[in-house]
Amino acid sequence: MTSRLRSRPIGSFSLLFCAAVFVLLVVPSFAAGPRVFPEGKVPQDSRLGELKDLNGYFPFEVPATVDAWNERSKELKRRVLVATGLWPMPEKTPLNPVIHGRVERDGFTVDKVFFESYPGHYVTGLLFRPEGTSGKKLPAVLCPHGHGGRLQDYGAKKVRALISQGAERFEASGRFPKLARCAQLARMGCVTFIFDMLGYVDSGQITYQLAHRFAEQRPEFENKKKWGLYSTQAELRLQSIMGIQTWNSIRALDFLTGLPGVDPKRVGVTGGSGGGTQTILLCAIDSRPIVAFPNGMVSTSMQGGCTCENCSLLRIGTGNVELAALFAPKPQGMTAANDWTREMMTKGYPQLQQLYGMIGRKQDVLCAPQTYFPHNYNYVTRAVMYSWFNKHLKLGLEEPIVEEDWQPLTAEEYTVWNDKHPKPKGGDEHELYLAKYIDNESNRQLAALTPKDATSLQRYHEVVGGAFETLIGRRLPPAGSIEREKVGKKKRNGYLEFTDILRVKKYGEELPVVSLFPQTKTWNEHVAIWVDGEGKDGLFNTDDDVKPEVRKLLDAGTSIVTGDLLFQGEFVKLGNPPTETRKVANKREFAGYTFTYNHTLFARRVHDILTLISWVKHDEHRPKQIHLVGVNGAGPLVAAARAIVGGTIHRAVIDTQGFRFVDLKSFRNPNFLPGAVKYGDVPGLLSLAAPHKLALLGDDVNKLSPVSAAYNAAGAPDAATSFDRDRSAAIGWLTEDVQ
Repeated sequence: MTSRLRSRPIGSFSLLFCAAVFVLLVVPSFAAGPRVFPEGKVPQDSRLGELKDLNGYFPFEVPATVDAWNERSKELKRRVLVATGLWPMPEKTPLNPVIHGRVERDGFTVDKVFFESYPGHYVTGLLFRPEGTSGKKLPAVLCPHGHGGRLQDYGAKKVRALISQGAERFEASGRFPKLARCAQLARMGCVTFIFDMLGYVDSGQITYQLAHRFAEQRPEFENKKKWGLYSTQAELRLQSIMGIQTWNSIRALDFLTGLPGVDPKRVGVTGGSGGGTQTILLCAIDSRPIVAFPNGMVSTSMQGGCTCENCSLLRIGTGNVELAALFAPKPQGMTAANDWTREMMTKGYPQLQQLYGMIGRKQDVLCAPQTYFPHNYNYVTRAVMYSWFNKHLKLGLEEPIVEEDWQPLTAEEYTVWNDKHPKPKGGDEHELYLAKYIDNESNRQLAALTPKDATSLQRYHEVVGGAFETLIGRRLPPAGSIEREKVGKKKRNGYLEFTDILRVKKYGEELPVVSLFPQTKTWNEHVAIWVDGEGKDGLFNTDDDVKPEVRKLLDAGTSIVTGDLLFQGEFVKLGNPPTETRKVANKREFAGYTFTYNHTLFARRVHDILTLISWVKHDEHRPKQIHLVGVNGAGPLVAAARAIVGGTIHRAVIDTQGFRFVDLKSFRNPNFLPGAVKYGDVPGLLSLAAPHKLALLGDDVNKLSPVSAAYNAAGAPDAATSFDRDRSAAIGWLTEDVQ
């Protein structure tokens, strides 16, 4: 289909107008719109309070019905996938597994393993198999190990103390608690694979220091053509240590279930501490496990302190208890210890029981209280897990199951790399390669989604639109969710001015709002929501004189609604918006410590626009049509809101000013939105407006391939147009079909 998207040429009048606009934008303006709150007072808005961090409180509120939970769980699973960079799921390239160096122990064997989760990126680990089970289809257990590594060693002195306390049973194998569970599971008849977290033991391509101790940004790794992990460019593409580890877990499950003799329909997953975090995430998004035991991290308290346990977007509005609940109705067990899980028996576990009970499976969730032990996956805890897996993997073993001792592996026996299988290259070059490879594959997937017809456009909206819904994190508020407090009414020069406070009680948000109602002409039952980068002050030349484009709308009979978005205008006591976004107190320069738990400022400002739209739609305005205008730096915000609300908005005028997220140099920038580049940047947002009417300033629709493709696929090529820099003409277009 040949594109007929319109682009308006710029004429001499427009050039003069553009020059005037340039002066308005560059020369400091002292115009002030009407205040809503008393001088010196700011909105009583929860978002002005302290940011949430990993040590916050994360309760799980169980939805009232199964249908409500199904809807919530669908949304949360997408959040996990988006946050970890796995939406859509990457192509699974050949694993090319190598199994070598078998060691025999009483009742089981141990093999060394390595395979490629991405081409050239290796996952390493040890494979424990039951002895003498040839020809049988065996259950399998995947063991993400957590911090301390698969070779965590208590040491001779500490293990003796643990034995005296009843936490361990044997001096030899008890020193290595993570391998102890693998050995016992193999003796119970399970093929068991324990694999290295990034930076541990044989997984050295990404260093331990980078994966788990990153603290300071590295300017040399911050470039939009060549970047490293933790950089702004990586965050804009949702590339993280947590995401790579989650992918490694998925590929480890591919390896394990693909082994001859493994029954892929009887698979369990268990890990403790950081391995518990990995267990939660894997079981939330992969349908293959039938039983899980995520130990030490299912909690309404601390959510995981390492850089490998956090990634932007993951726990906004949720927490580990609810994420663990995504495994329901499948059987899931855990314990509570004298650590951040100590309150699970009263805060977290009752809610999991409530959810499992609501779906008729209350007996399939377990939290065993062991608060007399500190943070652990000790002998006593392992015994609970063995019994749980015995039951739900249908092993048929006599209870109680008693863990037995075994001779620990030597360094030669547990080390994957040797002369015949040399250690692969890693370091900076590998980090840069991996980031670029993941980006290239993501871009290839996005290009393949380019819509060509109505069917492919629907799929494009599901993937790209669904991603941006997660990035923004809020839909259009429903009718009745916004309260209005009338503040004032004044007669101005040809219009009435109303001031109001809008409150979204669910989130504790307040918004100062100004509405302009035409008096020189009968209201045409259209409302234009005008969003300016300066807030509501941007509409006014003086306190009773609006700017020419605003006057043009009023003279056409269109009413106008505007407001200060978060940290604009009345949100800032001194009147100066922030040049950097806030961050949590953690001194380590990792975006995830803030944005795993908190919306970005960009997203929160989009929330304010959604509040305005909902109020106009459902309140006493009840217009025939609602339009959106985004100018003076607010264009990308309006593009995001436009993408969320669909047909609620009839026409939108968006001045992008050529802005692109990829040009950002810091995740502290007020326009930072993690994942925005991965899903097409500003053009990706604009493409989601199809088939609705759209006018651009600052960009040419014909030069934005995803936008033109989406409008052509929707059968509405004339619905998108460009006006170069002619804002006056664009405002005229906004009122073309008023009559």
